[in-house]
Amino acid sequence: MPAITHLLYLHGFRSSPASAKATLMARAVAQRHPQVRWCCPQLPPSPRQAMDEVAALVADWPRERMAVVGSSLGGFYASWVARQTGCTSVLLNPAVFPARDLARHIGAQSQWHQSDESFYFEAAFVDELQQLADEGTHAPGPELALIAQGDEVLDWREMRDRYPDAQQIILPGNDHAISDFALHLDGVLKFLNLV
Repeated sequence: MPAITHLLYLHGFRSSPASAKATLMARAVAQRHPQVRWCCPQLPPSPRQAMDEVAALVADWPRERMAVVGSSLGGFYASWVARQTGCTSVLLNPAVFPARDLARHIGAQSQWHQSDESFYFEAAFVDELQQLADEGTHAPGPELALIAQGDEVLDWREMRDRYPDAQQIILPGNDHAISDFALHLDGVLKFLNLV
């Protein structure tokens, strides 16, 4: 696998680039792999708009030397990016059926890391998620899935079954946030094979 020179991180629902995992990864990449181009955008609530913006961000990235990491809904988005580009991906407790799961969250939502910031999750966004689930023509590149059996938000068995070809690390216990992500960071970085 060629060394990765471009790395995209996609946060989850109600999250942001200020999340613990995104912050840990940004710091580690900057310190250990300063040549890597790092991108961790704030994603808009509309899934279609989010993926349009991401596609524009990576449009000129070299497909064989890029990778994407995503957490929760960001894991679903990371899978979408991998199916569009054939790139390497790391999925952290990825949402498998976000159209089903987020249908009950239609309405006003607050951001986890900026509780004074809010957005409205529209019913149309559920349809956008379903459409994204069906898109993609490339076989994804190498995949790594970190799956916590103790995830209190998503069913770990659905994650395991959705990614049978991925290298899987099943974490006993743990939680949706993968609160001990710092312990798994070296393994993620090794898998990514960053320059």
